[in-house]
Amino acid sequence: MPKTPEQILYHTLYKRFQKALTDFSMLSDGDRILIGLSGGKDSLCLLEMLAQRQRIYKPRIEVEAVHVRMANVSYESDTSYLESFAKEHGVKLHIVQTAFDDTTPSDKPVCFLCSWHRRKALFRFAQENGFNKIALGHHQDDIIHTAMLNTFFQGSFSTMPAVKQMDKMPVTIIRPLCLEHERDIAQYAQLSQYVKQKKACPHERNTNRTQMRRIFEEIEKTNPEARYSVWHALQKGGKLVE
Repeated sequence: MPKTPEQILYHTLYKRFQKALTDFSMLSDGDRILIGLSGGKDSLCLLEMLAQRQRIYKPRIEVEAVHVRMANVSYESDTSYLESFAKEHGVKLHIVQTAFDDTTPSDKPVCFLCSWHRRKALFRFAQENGFNKIALGHHQDDIIHTAMLNTFFQGSFSTMPAVKQMDKMPVTIIRPLCLEHERDIAQYAQLSQYVKQKKACPHERNTNRTQMRRIFEEIEKTNPEARYSVWHALQKGGKLVE
């Protein structure tokens, strides 16, 4: 029976996913991996792939996921969908809630504070429940855009690494989608009919990251190999493993 477009695309995504695991030595036998499940297409794709990888005997891994709700920000995913999606793929899902004081004036934007507190809750849950690795759904485009942001706005050629051992806690961050192209994940999400969040974040706006995405799209039109040039530069500079 001929394969469907969804199956063909999944094969491409999963092949890159496996290559990333191998190239960056992301897995070890006995790993307990916690997926940060935001509810977006990238984290759903990540859960689906790690769930499949969990069925392979060696190296033996255990995968669970956590969805962090921010009580004082009106941004909501369909948690019933997330629960059914995780269950369908044999992954236990935890839902935790956190918040931050949005009444006290701060020089940090709300997006930064929200992200920081979500990440803090994620790390706390991982440590309290014996996970040694946290898997995040950043793809290659995210990593390249971050490198551009850091170069142009901070004067530092650096990015979010594919693997990062945390200094102050026994936890390693891994990004198994680091070789994936965002457009492929978006297409797969559409074919698989992933359900989007119920309500978009009210603080979403036109950011520098959005601008970097647009600029890089224009660069790729001029040079379709641009992403591989940037990726090679990041690898050569040792920026993808910390």
